[in-house]
Amino acid sequence: MAVSGLFMLGFIVGHLLGNLKMFAGPEEMNSYAEFLHQHPSLTWPVRLGLIVSLLGHVVTGVLLWGKNRAARPTGYAKNRALRASLASRLMFVSGLLLLAFIAYHLLHFTFLAFDSGGTGHSDPSLAYDSAGRHDVYAMVMAAFHSPVLAFGYVLAMAAFGLHLWHGAQSLLQTFGIHHSAYNGLLRGAAKTLIVLLVLGFSSLPLSIFFGLMPSAG
Repeated sequence: MAVSGLFMLGFIVGHLLGNLKMFAGPEEMNSYAEFLHQHPSLTWPVRLGLIVSLLGHVVTGVLLWGKNRAARPTGYAKNRALRASLASRLMFVSGLLLLAFIAYHLLHFTFLAFDSGGTGHSDPSLAYDSAGRHDVYAMVMAAFHSPVLAFGYVLAMAAFGLHLWHGAQSLLQTFGIHHSAYNGLLRGAAKTLIVLLVLGFSSLPLSIFFGLMPSAG
């Protein structure tokens, strides 16, 4: 769980940095997307690593959940989760929500299974900019003009933050990074990173929906 989670966290940080290129305008975003498309030797090792990490994370999570259930089949007569945080109690649920979100996100923006609308084509894969590149900027802009998609994305990021909030503390314990001299600093740094990730990802759909992004013109 810890190793796979750490790998995915590294990808998420890089993914956010790429997404933030939307704020620089269509030229920057479409150039970045074209660069990734033209360099499969860079993208495919990462994709394969993500697939392995995600499968390992999900399988391990289900196994651990099953072991916990088997160890306490009847449950407590009284709820004693007084010290357990909301994030820890909802870890399995937030994980399932994130899994569903990842599936939809890939179908939408990677496999182009849904028409984002507003691109001038019934098939979003046919939308190209003036330089002949796939117009990722226009596709994302069209998608997040929808209130359902924009605020659904923000809710998914809230679930992501909740999942990571407990996961980060568990990761530190798993790797044995535990000492009174630096526990507070590490936990503070982890929480700061989580907040920045959630705000960073959420800023994109909210900025598009409220008309704060640079125009394609």
